Amino acid sequence: MEDNLAVEQEPSGGRRGRGDRGGAAARRAARTGGGAGPQLTYIKRQIPLYEVLNEEGIALIEANADTVLEEIGIEFRDDAEALALWKDAGADVKGERVHFPRGLPRSLLKTAPSVFTQHARNPERSVQIGGDATVFAPVYGPPFVRDLEGDRRYATIEDFRNFVKLAYMAPSIHHSGGTVCEPVDVPVNKRHLDMVLAHMTLSDKPFMGSVTAPERAEDTVAMARILFGDEFVDQNTVIINLINANSPMVFDETMLGAAKVYARANQATIITPFILAGAMSPVTVAGTLTQVLAEVLAGAAFTQLVRPGAPVLFGTFASSISMQSGAPTFGTPEPSLVSYGAAQLARRLGLPFRTGGSLCASKVPDAQAAYESANTLNSTLLAGTNFVLHSAGWLEGGLASCYEKFMMDVDQLGMAQKLAAGVDLSENGQAMDAIREVGPGSHYLGCSHTQANFQTAFYRSSIADNNSFEQWQAEGEKTAPQRANELARRWLDSYEAPPLDPGIRDGLNDFVSRKKESMPDAFT
Repeated sequence: MEDNLAVEQEPSGGRRGRGDRGGAAARRAARTGGGAGPQLTYIKRQIPLYEVLNEEGIALIEANADTVLEEIGIEFRDDAEALALWKDAGADVKGERVHFPRGLPRSLLKTAPSVFTQHARNPERSVQIGGDATVFAPVYGPPFVRDLEGDRRYATIEDFRNFVKLAYMAPSIHHSGGTVCEPVDVPVNKRHLDMVLAHMTLSDKPFMGSVTAPERAEDTVAMARILFGDEFVDQNTVIINLINANSPMVFDETMLGAAKVYARANQATIITPFILAGAMSPVTVAGTLTQVLAEVLAGAAFTQLVRPGAPVLFGTFASSISMQSGAPTFGTPEPSLVSYGAAQLARRLGLPFRTGGSLCASKVPDAQAAYESANTLNSTLLAGTNFVLHSAGWLEGGLASCYEKFMMDVDQLGMAQKLAAGVDLSENGQAMDAIREVGPGSHYLGCSHTQANFQTAFYRSSIADNNSFEQWQAEGEKTAPQRANELARRWLDSYEAPPLDPGIRDGLNDFVSRKKESMPDAFT
């Protein structure tokens, strides 16, 4: 962690992770692909950033965004408090439209931290948000799942819990995420309680809160206080939350209400314009970047009006659309350019950055899904993204969470983490002793250096088949999705919940029960 981060006090109970439980077995499983293997820490990138805008280009986008904020403005709908805060800050408020003097949002954002820690109930799983850190979180939001039987159906709370378990077990996923799928078998006004409870009890990784209504955000904060303790929550960030702009250039009362709850509690928000370029922003990269920056400046600065110093991220979700059908497309060049450019703009603002993931429009985990996801993930990593939502499990343009795709993505995330570590220039990495030992004309297979490093020398995929044709044929001619299916089943069968203090567990269950009993079911 950065030296200037707040001193981390240990949460009050039940915070230990799985430790080295079954360490030898875990190591054997990691070698054979038979189990989840040891947990990887969040990424500390050791490779250069890839940037697409020069200084002149960045300055142009920034100037255009300032013009949008000043001349066109941003609407803050159905929230009189938000409009009053902006008026008091010196903005020109006309109805629900707010016009910003040049420089006002940037000046407000000087109080926002560039790096902070999101604490997990297991301190070993806490993550750095910002700086040279990258944190992978799973898919967020799909109402459907493609299950292990191959069926596409509405998601259930059992599916939700399964994805939380898989994310907990996945070595290369650092975060439990949020709405990993939408459990439609639970009433809308109550499902947030079950979802947050699952994250808190089935995993000890950091998690996201509910944003679908201000009172649901308040429930999340209340549950966090039970889990971590009041004092710890008051002094630390334990929840990160997705606040979408209603692009183009609108923030609605639901998102503003949730943002206020979390900012006042000193919990992190990700201000994210949700962009389908050509429909919700201009068709050009520069035009989209201008609108994204304007929306983020307005939304992120608003959190500082609510509470100066509240953690906030510069977020963007940018996709293109088919100009023939209007359907969203993924893995194409233009959204990658938006991600690269937005990351540069975020660094200029001094805010942590969120984008990307393993995105695709394919309906099944096929070659299209793989290509589009790889294209999105590579640009996400090289852009220097700090918080990566939709890292694993995304299918069908975000309409479905897929078990098999989740496992295949997890495998790719491990490769990305290995790449981000850069070149090992230690004495072992230089391998001069191996070169001396082998000399001309021999081979390295039996030398001491190879023997000492063979288990960790190269990334070992848990999904790919690199055997001979004959062996692949003898083992059933299985495809990558079939191998991913088997791996998901093995992980779920071997899942063990992380320890949690029984008093805290009882307190959370009691809170959820009382809240549910206090309200009638509502499915809309």
